[in-house]
Amino acid sequence: MHILLIEDDLDLGRALQAALKVEGLTSEWRRRAADALIRIDDASIDCVLLDLTLPDGSGFDLLTRWRKGGTRTPIIVITARSALEDRLSGLDGGADDFVIKPFATAELMSRIHAVLRRSARQASDEWRLGDLVIEPRRHLARLDGQALPLSQREFQLLVELAREPGAVVAKGTLSERLEPLGEPLDFAAIEVHVSNLRRKIGSERIRTVRGVGYQLNA
Repeated sequence: MHILLIEDDLDLGRALQAALKVEGLTSEWRRRAADALIRIDDASIDCVLLDLTLPDGSGFDLLTRWRKGGTRTPIIVITARSALEDRLSGLDGGADDFVIKPFATAELMSRIHAVLRRSARQASDEWRLGDLVIEPRRHLARLDGQALPLSQREFQLLVELAREPGAVVAKGTLSERLEPLGEPLDFAAIEVHVSNLRRKIGSERIRTVRGVGYQLNA
């Protein structure tokens, strides 16, 4: 999963990127509001960590603009502002969570996974689709209680399809989400990974919607 970090503090930005990497999350870091605007609607962004005080503008303005524009990407505000009115403004403005600096990195990681679970409409760290269980934090998938021997790419693909069970995920969306920091993954490569994943979880679980993408069924 891919995180967009919007934070102007150099030391905190570096520390957060390192912590996200340890957690198995990819990330990209922007220090200015103007640079953040070009990325929020990218299909590869799973969650945003947003500082409120930026060199060229306010995080509140970014938050308001994104939500008024219909952006549904989970957004966690990280800020030194501890006043109740600031917290209420952030939450009322569309933030999914509000974390006060200084904070424990472990707490922030838990909050990130919590908003990602809510976004995927899952109640716990175990995503259940019938007898298929996925644990994104542990990079583990089980079928009928047995661990599946998935490659890293196959696991990434399974998680992306499971984020919206029953919904059709376009190939273009998958190509960006599977390679958020580089060139989008080639459609032919996606087809190969889907074929390999089908062999391991059952071909009937992944339906091809011709000309569009793929659908994961419970």
